[in-house]
Amino acid sequence: MIYLDYNATTPVAPEVKDAILPFLEESFGNPSCLYPLGKEARDAIEEAREKVASLIKASPDEIVFTSGGTESNNTVIKGVTWALKERGRHIITSQIEHPSIIKPCQFLWLEASEFDVTFLPVDAYGMVDPEAVKKAIRSDTILISIMHANNEVGTIQPIAEIAEIAKEYGIVFHTDAAQSVGKIDVDVERLGVDLLTIAGHKLYAPKGIGALYIRRGTPFSPLIHGSSQEMGKRAGTENVALAVGLGKACEILKERLQRGQQRHLERLRERLWERLNDKLDIKRNSHPSHCIPNTLHVSFIGLEGRRLLESIPEICASTGAACHEGKANISHVLSAMGVSKEVAIGAVRFSLGYMTSEEEIDRASELIIDACNGLLR
Repeated sequence: MIYLDYNATTPVAPEVKDAILPFLEESFGNPSCLYPLGKEARDAIEEAREKVASLIKASPDEIVFTSGGTESNNTVIKGVTWALKERGRHIITSQIEHPSIIKPCQFLWLEASEFDVTFLPVDAYGMVDPEAVKKAIRSDTILISIMHANNEVGTIQPIAEIAEIAKEYGIVFHTDAAQSVGKIDVDVERLGVDLLTIAGHKLYAPKGIGALYIRRGTPFSPLIHGSSQEMGKRAGTENVALAVGLGKACEILKERLQRGQQRHLERLRERLWERLNDKLDIKRNSHPSHCIPNTLHVSFIGLEGRRLLESIPEICASTGAACHEGKANISHVLSAMGVSKEVAIGAVRFSLGYMTSEEEIDRASELIIDACNGLLR
């Protein structure tokens, strides 16, 4: 098996697994308890919080653990709008956001009709124009949410520019960074965001854990109410083991980024592109320069992406975002980018990880080329 679907999910890093195990066995205490077993769990949570904060250049008290990217995004859309509903009821987002942004926005728009949502268009590479954001702002705009990097095509958005606009108008700004954290340098101060989403299973931690960065002073109402865990921002007994795992994963990725290992991903991605482009009629849908280093999104002209992947069982890749695969229609991302149905139907996303080898890329190239030639005969 050649795994090229790291944007869908990553394997759990061995070091992460080792860090988790003690908290599934002997160190099982409730972090809210005052005796030593509970204090050990509390200390582990806070150490993990520091590691997550360090990766994105935040303060530990600005990190809230969640169950993953979907919860973090729902918390932002519903929590910020609830906290600011007396100031205004208008949200700005884009047409290519993850469903965990689009669906909550639609919920507020359709079910609570006093809210209004502007879904901004994107260009042919899936990029939002900051000027379009500025033009969409109204006197009642309270929240802007634009993803950092798209989960399908990998295009990186001009987040810092949009943040400046949001700041100028005093609007809360959120970015879903589930696909960018750990792949490129993510600095919340440099980006200028008020809230930022992290998903553990996109960065070699287990599924079921994530985090939400909330800048101090950002208006916010909890999505989950109950006891006072997570500084009163997310009720429920903390998942100590998975939080420790996320912290370890962030520690590992910080070291990798400092060593520049993301360039290894970019080099392998370009190797795959060059080999396929040399032999096949394909179109690159990802932005040529503003793209996360591990993602190659291409359309195989004259073929159906799903049928191509079915003919190569040795390769794990995706014809779209994994969480809404199984539908015959083209993805909302490619549709928003203006990709024709004929081209979009042949789309495949190859996403690489730190475990991907040069040998795997070369073998995958051979398999893909052979399969395409066989299907086109």
